[in-house]
Amino acid sequence: MPPRIPTSSGSSQALLHNLSDVINSSSSVARSSSSATTATTTTQQNGLLIATCTSTFKSQQPSTARHFSTTQPREMTRQRKAFWQWLRTEGRAYRDVTKPANYVKPWGAGFQVVRTPHKLPFGLNPEFQSQPVLSEEARETIWRNVMVDGQPLKVVSAKYSVDMRRVAAILRMKAIEKQWEAEGKPLAIPYAKAVLRMVPTTKLGFQPHEPINDVHVHSYTMQQVFHPTSESREFTRHDAAKAFGEHILPVDKKMRIPELLGLERELAAGVDRASAEENFTQAALKSERDAAAREERRLKKEEEKTVKVDSGRFEFRFEDVDVEGVVGRTGRGRKAVGWRYGVPMDDRKKGMVKIPTKVE
Repeated sequence: MPPRIPTSSGSSQALLHNLSDVINSSSSVARSSSSATTATTTTQQNGLLIATCTSTFKSQQPSTARHFSTTQPREMTRQRKAFWQWLRTEGRAYRDVTKPANYVKPWGAGFQVVRTPHKLPFGLNPEFQSQPVLSEEARETIWRNVMVDGQPLKVVSAKYSVDMRRVAAILRMKAIEKQWEAEGKPLAIPYAKAVLRMVPTTKLGFQPHEPINDVHVHSYTMQQVFHPTSESREFTRHDAAKAFGEHILPVDKKMRIPELLGLERELAAGVDRASAEENFTQAALKSERDAAAREERRLKKEEEKTVKVDSGRFEFRFEDVDVEGVVGRTGRGRKAVGWRYGVPMDDRKKGMVKIPTKVE
């Protein structure tokens, strides 16, 4: 809104004189710089003097208006120029997001060609190799073989070379997924697809996924033992286990799928593969049923030892505990509660004998 100006004759004449000077200077600037037009309108109404001045310039000179920041923009550094040059040449191949495990490979002088580039997410660290994961189709196939076809877990694990623990985890996760689909809950399918595109995946039937019969190495077996034996006697894996300790199990019993040994023995004896695989399936099925029966008996035994008292709102459970069998005679048993953190050791106590007093 224009300011109010007194309407005295002297003030009005001085204001008009100043406005005329401004207009003349603007017009001269416009003529010298090939401007467009300058319009001035002066109106006096109801004791108010309204002055409007509009000027438009079309000059080729740069604008003198101040920017938001007075700091001059930094020029592109040498490293950034090299980065953009790499994106336009060698880095163009990494724009393809549909290719799985499209990791950036080390380039330049001093780097050797790696035989397994799809396992190296960090090109400058060849010691770190990413392990492949099962694709969504593979997990669906495993779930269908166990839950729909009724095949034993050991058979599925041996057929697809997938660890039994991973097979069990897939079944649990698939059960939750099927339950959510039945309840209408949304699933993060786009996120899962994006992650699977960035990591190496395994397709069943083309390559083994992982070793399935890795045996845990007991610390007792890491020592060197001189065990005399007769040359006429056959020294088996069971004898080797007993030489390291009475509680050490042989490799045949440590394996997660010991039924595979029977399958290989039958194939070596000349039995046709179909019959050998059928016997392996039956042995694996019997092993899983026996394990389920043992677990059921254990739960039933614990249920019988527990006394339940239902108060209507809560259910109290009481169980008899052998204190001496749990915490030991001295209260420092390895199965006792807080034996490592809550009970102090005698190592730093004064007056305690810290050397062995007998040899067992």
